[in-house]
Amino acid sequence: MRDITLKQIAETLGISITTVSKALKNYPDVSPKTRKAVLDLANSLSYTPNSFAVNLRTKESKTIGLIIPEVVHHFFSNVINGIIDEAEKKGYLVIILQSNESLEMEKKQVELLMNKRVDGIIMSLSNQSNDDEHIKDIIRKEIPFVMFDKISKLIPCSKVIINDQKAAFNAVEHLISKGCKKIAHIRGPVNPQNAIDRFLGYKKALEKNNIPFDPKLVYTCKNVTFEEGKMFAKQIAKEHPNVDGVFVITDLVAVGVLAHFNEVGINVPEQVKVIGFSNWFMSQVITPKLSTVDQPSFEMGVESFKLLLEEINSKKDVQLFHPKTIELETNIIERESTA
Repeated sequence: MRDITLKQIAETLGISITTVSKALKNYPDVSPKTRKAVLDLANSLSYTPNSFAVNLRTKESKTIGLIIPEVVHHFFSNVINGIIDEAEKKGYLVIILQSNESLEMEKKQVELLMNKRVDGIIMSLSNQSNDDEHIKDIIRKEIPFVMFDKISKLIPCSKVIINDQKAAFNAVEHLISKGCKKIAHIRGPVNPQNAIDRFLGYKKALEKNNIPFDPKLVYTCKNVTFEEGKMFAKQIAKEHPNVDGVFVITDLVAVGVLAHFNEVGINVPEQVKVIGFSNWFMSQVITPKLSTVDQPSFEMGVESFKLLLEEINSKKDVQLFHPKTIELETNIIERESTA
């Protein structure tokens, strides 16, 4: 069955296409009688506007693209919920793409979204992102663009972030306040800015508290996984049995650390205290419950969409838009692993 058009409704009622269009949009210069006739016929024929034609007229797709490193991660799933929740209120559809922490995949997805002519793009960089040309292409083409969480400081666009360095500093100071004197750090890969900043926060907390920095106590994740947490916990226990605190890049890895310590009988928190980052739901169900940095992921999604919409509207109104950075607050959640 072919889609019903404005022309067919107009011909059936013996009126102009313009009058039909105005009646459907509730224009005041259409009489109530004509409006009712148009609406009744449109309803009976199950008429729906041709979104493609509407998009051509308005030069809007009412669609935005979202590129994230992984969908299954608790943090990113919450961000997605925040973006979709806000986008639906404004009538936008969200296309969600997953880079799988791959730079090549990320480049293809950026190209795909630009070819789809989305109204804007929201993105968290993959761990492999060390080449900004595909990102700069978005800026060159003046496509509204917002980065969140894993960002590049070199890209002139709006960003929604936390102060990773400050949050990491507070996490390590929390361990120190609990009596820890030899603290290991399981960090993220070398590229993402948030991994760099959390490492710097770790170092600064040690420095402030006159604890010597030992590079041998820093373990670098490649893929940021549960398995890496178990592997590094094993190495820490073997190489540095007197470590009494561990600050971990994210809760997923920290849960792996706790799992290994539980398996080999290392008592947490009596022998070693552990703190993670992000407040993943698993941090509350593992034994012992994991202390962590609470990262406001849902709010990050909401604010990312709001910033993107602001830029979309500025472009629509032919107004100059100045990129903004929103920094959200974090806080320490103390649980059993540092009690």
